[in-house]
Amino acid sequence: MNEKDYQRRIAELEQQLEELNNRYQYLEEQFRIAQHKQFGKSTEGHPGQGELFNEAEELVAEVETPEQEAISYTRNKPKRKPLPKDLPREVIIHDIPEDEKICNCCANELHRIGEDKSEKLQFIPAQVKVIEHVRPKYACRTCDKDGISNTIKQAPVPHSVIPKGYATPSLLSQIITSKYQYGLPLYRQEAMFKQHGIEISRKTMADWIIRCAELFKPLYDQLHQHLLKQPVIQADETTLKVVDSDKSTSYMWLYATGTDSPQATITGSAIPNIVLYDYHNGRAGQCAVDFLAGYNGYLQVDGYVGYEQTQATLVGCWAHARRKFMEAKKGAGNKSSGKADWALNHIQKLYRIETQLKQHTAEERYTLRQEKSLPLLNQLHTWLNKSAQQVLPKTKLGEAIQYCLNQWHKLERYTLDGQLNIDNNRAERAIKPFVIGRKNWLFSQTATGANASAILYSIIETAKANDLNVFEYVMKSLEMLSQPEADIELLLPWLFAKD
Repeated sequence: MNEKDYQRRIAELEQQLEELNNRYQYLEEQFRIAQHKQFGKSTEGHPGQGELFNEAEELVAEVETPEQEAISYTRNKPKRKPLPKDLPREVIIHDIPEDEKICNCCANELHRIGEDKSEKLQFIPAQVKVIEHVRPKYACRTCDKDGISNTIKQAPVPHSVIPKGYATPSLLSQIITSKYQYGLPLYRQEAMFKQHGIEISRKTMADWIIRCAELFKPLYDQLHQHLLKQPVIQADETTLKVVDSDKSTSYMWLYATGTDSPQATITGSAIPNIVLYDYHNGRAGQCAVDFLAGYNGYLQVDGYVGYEQTQATLVGCWAHARRKFMEAKKGAGNKSSGKADWALNHIQKLYRIETQLKQHTAEERYTLRQEKSLPLLNQLHTWLNKSAQQVLPKTKLGEAIQYCLNQWHKLERYTLDGQLNIDNNRAERAIKPFVIGRKNWLFSQTATGANASAILYSIIETAKANDLNVFEYVMKSLEMLSQPEADIELLLPWLFAKD
């Protein structure tokens, strides 16, 4: 073997060594990320359900750090919020005996100079009662005696949400809100009713839920039409297990507009707060196309390519971009994560600007973004292009950089309209109640049940977004929707709140 062959062989071995080293770094990075997902704490999400087991002990055990103690003198002590004034009150007077209302010094009668009050909150367990409807029958003794007439008069059957059923709107609202607002599965509700001596099987409750969802369908459709008229919609999707589905994994899609709580738009006109769920047995882009048929406004989403098939103008999400750099930082472990830190700090600057713009009008937000955010975005884009040439593409950092470059025209689009947000967190927060509830019952048995869940989740989350008392809203809506020729417009949450 001559010297030229030796040089070629050395070059081949060096290349193999570099590939093996890159492969080792990739696997080490994946291992660190997997460890963090399983054992580490999330810096973005809320505590998981398992972490709530010791919630009371953990909150009681919280103590101030030395730094907090050192500056505690500058802070006001926390004050207990007063109890609501509209709650029923029972006044109990604790007075001293009459024979003690004498002065110990001069024996004269004491006079009242004031009083001290303290409030205690009492909880009264739910009361269950039977409403018995009695319909007297009337007949004519004379006609019946002479055989002329067998006429019997009686009041009509009272209206019922579930025909021939004994469930009242309040009972149905209790079952629905317990399951979809508070994540209480039907088998637990069945056990709770048994404590009151009432036998209501989970199968019966499931049947009631599906029939109530059918009643709410016209209201859901009306909300859908209002959603499609909005200038900006945010969307997300999450997995759902449906036992009788022909596919192993189904999806619950989420579409939201407005804000997390009632608020006039920055342009002055009212934006309805709407949250709608849409069940499908797949994640094909056609699902979004069908739901958003004809919509050509802004659609703010993550980087999922399925949304590309819609007619909407797509807007990217900086929360997703930031999350990928966070994964790169976690994957680096104890090694230097300078590039990931630089990107995270730069993205944080963009978020600081958004914090300052919360109370501004859409026109002001647009102007200030052009002035402050756009230069930062241009600087970040230059850095991404340069770093893409220096970082291995199959590492987490390389993936984060490439994600931003591939999504760049969508990520910078939020600066073009003051109505847009920097991220898709509105939709992510809206879908979280479903994700938490999903952990409690794990799956739906049929597509019918999944569709019913989509409708009822939509009604409840939209009511919550409009600051309604969900129990009362569901109860009154059931009463009205079960009536012939119900006026759906009166039940729109943003109008219902004004009544």
